[in-house]
Amino acid sequence: MIIKSAILFILAGLAEIGGGYLIWLWLREGKHFVVGVTGGIILVLYGIIPTLQDYPAFGRVYAAYGGIFVVLSLLWGWGIDKKKPDRYDWIGALIALAGAAIIIWMPR
Repeated sequence: MIIKSAILFILAGLAEIGGGYLIWLWLREGKHFVVGVTGGIILVLYGIIPTLQDYPAFGRVYAAYGGIFVVLSLLWGWGIDKKKPDRYDWIGALIALAGAAIIIWMPR
């Protein structure tokens, strides 16, 4: 269950960041509107992916996903925008991941 959950969180993060990035390129960098529409479709997928989680609590799923999103955003910025995260970025990301793990995987 933990592996499935982690994979779904990563897929959701990539869909959210990737879709948002395509819309950014369209609106901020003048790319063709098809790039923006594609981003919008990917963002719809982002909305669907978290519903595949086995956890019944919407708020907990999205709160835990936030930690994964933080890390993926830093990695995206590093890989795509060439903005290397500093130590404080990584410290914050580790704190966010720890919080996500507590929220989603601690027994209730």
